[in-house]
Amino acid sequence: MSRIGVFICHCGTNIGGVVNVPEVVEAARHMPLVAFADENKYTCSEVGQSSIRNAIAEHKLDRVVIASCSPRMHENTFRRTVTAAGINPYLLEMANLREHCSWVHSDARDATSKAIDLVRMAVSKVARHEALFPKQIGLTKRALVIGGGVTGIQAALDIAASGHEVVLVEKEPSIGGRMAQLDKTFPTLDCSACILTPKMVDVAQHPKITLLSYSEIVDVRGFVGNFEVDILRKAKLVDYEKCTGCGLCWQACPEKIPSEFNLGLGHRTAIYIPFAQAVPNKPVIDIANCRYENYRRWKETEEGEEPPQCRICEGVCPTEAIDRTQQDEIITEKFGAIVVTTGFKTFDYSVYGEYGGGRYPNVITSLQLERLMSAAGPTEGEVLRPSDGTHPKSVVFIQCVGSRDDKVNRPYCSKVCCMYTAKHAIMLKEHDPEVQCYVFYIDIRAGGKDFEEFARRAQDETGALYLRGRVSQIYQQGDKLMVLGEDSLMGRPVEITADLVVLATGMEPSENAAEIAQTLNISYNTYNFLIEAHPKLRPVETQTDGIFVAGAAVGPRDIPECVAHGSAAAVKAVALLSQDSLTTDPLISVVDPMKCVGCFACKEVCPFNAIEEQVTRDGRTISSINESVCKGCGLCVVACRPGAINLRGFTNQQLLSEVLTLVGR
Repeated sequence: MSRIGVFICHCGTNIGGVVNVPEVVEAARHMPLVAFADENKYTCSEVGQSSIRNAIAEHKLDRVVIASCSPRMHENTFRRTVTAAGINPYLLEMANLREHCSWVHSDARDATSKAIDLVRMAVSKVARHEALFPKQIGLTKRALVIGGGVTGIQAALDIAASGHEVVLVEKEPSIGGRMAQLDKTFPTLDCSACILTPKMVDVAQHPKITLLSYSEIVDVRGFVGNFEVDILRKAKLVDYEKCTGCGLCWQACPEKIPSEFNLGLGHRTAIYIPFAQAVPNKPVIDIANCRYENYRRWKETEEGEEPPQCRICEGVCPTEAIDRTQQDEIITEKFGAIVVTTGFKTFDYSVYGEYGGGRYPNVITSLQLERLMSAAGPTEGEVLRPSDGTHPKSVVFIQCVGSRDDKVNRPYCSKVCCMYTAKHAIMLKEHDPEVQCYVFYIDIRAGGKDFEEFARRAQDETGALYLRGRVSQIYQQGDKLMVLGEDSLMGRPVEITADLVVLATGMEPSENAAEIAQTLNISYNTYNFLIEAHPKLRPVETQTDGIFVAGAAVGPRDIPECVAHGSAAAVKAVALLSQDSLTTDPLISVVDPMKCVGCFACKEVCPFNAIEEQVTRDGRTISSINESVCKGCGLCVVACRPGAINLRGFTNQQLLSEVLTLVGR
């Protein structure tokens, strides 16, 4: 015969302000199998937990019901409490009197009646609980970091510093990400490359880090501690063992293509490194634009006009590093933890037709302005108009292009735009004291350390005019741009003649963010930002154990936040990899092999790919649950037609007992 203890929490006034807790306690004392019932002001406190342990010992309790807040908040806390008192942690049941009762009811009488029902159901269920025991599984003590921006770099370095091997996968020919494209960073205006380049070099030289540039994730299998990942290594057509990075090949290459790194403002060759400080500092051949590779493809079909041949790079290479026999290859690696830092891209400003983006060459983005300001950029640091190469004297900035705008389905704030526009206003004045800047804004958001002072500096020291309002139209008039907008503070229209218009484009996830999330089986929102397990308590974890997310892949972040996020994800990965074995949660689905008919409807609905096919001794193919992958969501239980699957801790018998108790049977 079970002896159940019931402990009801006031949770300050969260529960006690609406629910009559003493009345619930008194009702609990008269429920079947309840040997003890008590109340606490804060059951989760050390005093509250001590009272539970003492009551278990004094009253010889063998099961416990705690009526308090959501199990998501404190179930693990109370499991540890009852374990310390000698009770199996899975002989605990929680009744949610806060989120499910006091917070959703204002009438004390109704709330109290409902609280009594919730406790009665929990008592009925816990009486049918069984002791459960977790299992131990081994793990691979290696980590995979996906994305080589500043977040991924920081995560890889921190994990490697703990002594664990790291593989850093970057889809571009070089690591560095968006930060490598910046000239300076706010609010200190220090050189972006000066901060980032040493970290990039550290990645290349660290003995525990394997850098796979120009590579992509193809498939991910397995589970926490035991992931198996297929990685596509794209053919570089250059033997990195022989290549010295001397640069003769890309200096001699005659084929010129708009530079992706410089956002189309400059050109690169068909064999190239993206930028001077690239890591690895060795080139790749752009197969799509290489003249000889195009000729080879033509030779196979001989369709159309014969393209020109070119093998100049091979002729000038002193080490004979050009290797045209290379092919794309897929390698398979095993990892215990995965950190996803896929970064962001900027919003496609051409959506705003009224701004003339893509039609007028002197309408550019803030990131393009960064490249113009950079000494390593296409103009070697001179800010020149793309149309004629002259120095602009009147520059208009337009804020919130692709942010805080429901019309383009981007209602969120991109967080950094106000600050990088302030940075640009300051830097333009440093480049040319005669420049006059105008900033159209909705409002100024400067929430970081020293950000407000920096934004003020942009207005007070540079003479930049901040106009609160939106721009309605931009059109070309001669070699000038006419900017029509409003000043909502003055309540009048504004017309400005500009030499250059800079659009503060917002942040959105990288192009393949959704595909990566689907491959990894992690969640993402309607804008394709990755979703963390809990925005406050588990900000770098996901619902899939062993996979962590960080940086701008989760949402708009500035550089300090991305670095902190990368380190936080690294700590979580290291904590996982530092264990000798992993403990699995026993609250998972189980299959009755005698009832399973092998329809695999469960496999179709399982979001975690935890259902496997198993052949029995008598030759039947049935479902089997991978206990290391199952999260106990219960979808398979619902889908199972013959009722062959049950969920431990939430069996059909336990749930039925709650329902029968509620209806008084």
